[in-house]
Amino acid sequence: MSEEKKPQRPDFSIDYIELHVNAVASSKKFYSDAFGWSFQDWGPDYAAFEHANVSGGIASGETSKSGAPLVILYASRLEEAQARVEKAGGRIVKPIFSFPGGRRFHFTDPAGNELAIWGE
Repeated sequence: MSEEKKPQRPDFSIDYIELHVNAVASSKKFYSDAFGWSFQDWGPDYAAFEHANVSGGIASGETSKSGAPLVILYASRLEEAQARVEKAGGRIVKPIFSFPGGRRFHFTDPAGNELAIWGE
């Protein structure tokens, strides 16, 4: 019996979109009713979704200043990705931290846009 392999993600590809909301339950209802999205709950403050070719999550807590979603890139070597971001002029705003499913860090680009990079 052969082991099923996960598809390999290309480094630095957009991999996940995170929406920060005031209330997860009402946001889940909106996206479910409007677009037919389904969710997997990860506690009361986070729900993940997959729809078409996009994966993402809805998180309660602080929303971004612009109201924009958080774009999350993937990197197989997280520490190297952080060093590349810093060398290119990015500013780390949340150092590497663990979460269920991996680790990630947040940074701002020189224009002030906040993004994150995660790895397994």
